[in-house]
Amino acid sequence: MSEAHFVVPDGLDDPARPTGGNVYDRRVSDELGLREHEVPGFWSEPGSDALAALERTLAEIPDGAVALVDGLIASRAPGVLAPQAERLRLVVLVHMPLADERERAALSAAAAVITSSEWSRRRLLELYGIAAEVAEPGVCPAALAAGSDTGAALLCVAAVTRAKGLDLLLDALATMGDLSWRCECVGRLDREPALVEELRRRGLVTFTGPRTGAELDRTYAEADLLVLPSRAETYGMVVTEALARGVPVIAADVGGVAEALGGGGLLVAPEDAGALAGALRAWLTDAELRGRLRRAARRRRETLPAWAVTAAKVAEALR
Repeated sequence: MSEAHFVVPDGLDDPARPTGGNVYDRRVSDELGLREHEVPGFWSEPGSDALAALERTLAEIPDGAVALVDGLIASRAPGVLAPQAERLRLVVLVHMPLADERERAALSAAAAVITSSEWSRRRLLELYGIAAEVAEPGVCPAALAAGSDTGAALLCVAAVTRAKGLDLLLDALATMGDLSWRCECVGRLDREPALVEELRRRGLVTFTGPRTGAELDRTYAEADLLVLPSRAETYGMVVTEALARGVPVIAADVGGVAEALGGGGLLVAPEDAGALAGALRAWLTDAELRGRLRRAARRRRETLPAWAVTAAKVAEALR
């Protein structure tokens, strides 16, 4: 592969704002030894300073080199990206299709597009007629979680936002006061502060803030079940992080979640707190079901790809 540069938002390793996209970028970059360029200001709508910084970054990349650009940057700055298309071999890595004209313009300027799920590949083809290569996320090796007899330790790993469906989770849990359980919600609390306050007042779960590294490993190890009630997901990397430890998952059937789950848990209708409550109640009251789902999670664990496989697919697209 010729010289390749990876253009990413700044704060890729910031433990205060972990995201699936950040983890994916870091793992691929490390596996392939890419030359990284962090560009500030793209976590919200970028201002002129961020656009100027991106312009300078791209200008520093030598003619003819491959420039892999994170989709968060590309979709917000097509006017900066497009003029470089004749000089650089632009490849855009799409974590979540946005379905807007700026994204269309950015992807149209690229020599190739990579995305992280078959669902998003189909979505980009449907939206823009653009064919993308798929490099699904890998997992790191992890020890099996012990699990408890009661299955009472529930875990949600997601930023506390409506997009992640935390309000739906609390609506579901509110119907289960007759059962014994505890639920820990691990994820950023700064995205929608008003929602965080609203949910905290209900007092049903523990909000810990984000966790990474060994602390997150311990959290998974102590869990019986991962719950992901998202309204949208490209893939759902926390699903495979749980399955890598043999922890079953109950998740909303959105985007590429079914791909990630691969039979290692239960899918429920999206935006349906009643359906989620029914699945959680079944998990907590049916020991036979818990056993079946744990066995299914362990079978899925054996099929999950390593990050080296993901990186090899990205490398092939870059070639």
